[in-house]
Amino acid sequence: MDRVNVVSEYEHEIHSPSFTMPLPSVIALKQYVPLHRRPAFTRFNVFLRDSFACQYCGSEFKAEDLTFDHMIPRSRGGRTTWDNVVTACAPCNLRKGHRMPTETGMYPLIKPRPPSNGQLQENGRAFPPNFLHESWRDFLYWDAELEA
Repeated sequence: MDRVNVVSEYEHEIHSPSFTMPLPSVIALKQYVPLHRRPAFTRFNVFLRDSFACQYCGSEFKAEDLTFDHMIPRSRGGRTTWDNVVTACAPCNLRKGHRMPTETGMYPLIKPRPPSNGQLQENGRAFPPNFLHESWRDFLYWDAELEA
């Protein structure tokens, strides 16, 4: 714990064979750690970039109800990159299948591109998590007041 200060704790404890401590819920780093230049390419970050909306029909979904689609299918040499992957609902992804957008007439609503860290943070504030623990509320910035 030399690198962080514990600001708030959960009611639970964590244990090792020789040590017990309250589980931290909010920590503060003692030294600033700069963000990576580019956000990591993850399924969740793709959904966040696309605001949890299918890029073909525009409908919004929960993350567990979304897939991602390779615009240029992997079977045709498409790569898993920010520029080739979009969020898709299962029906749209199934309808497009392994075909090219020109073959299906299905084009994404917004051209995919790598997001900035700021864009992901801004989009994340628009979708506050349902599992937000009470101890976090005083430490997160929100544009709108959270319901209690």
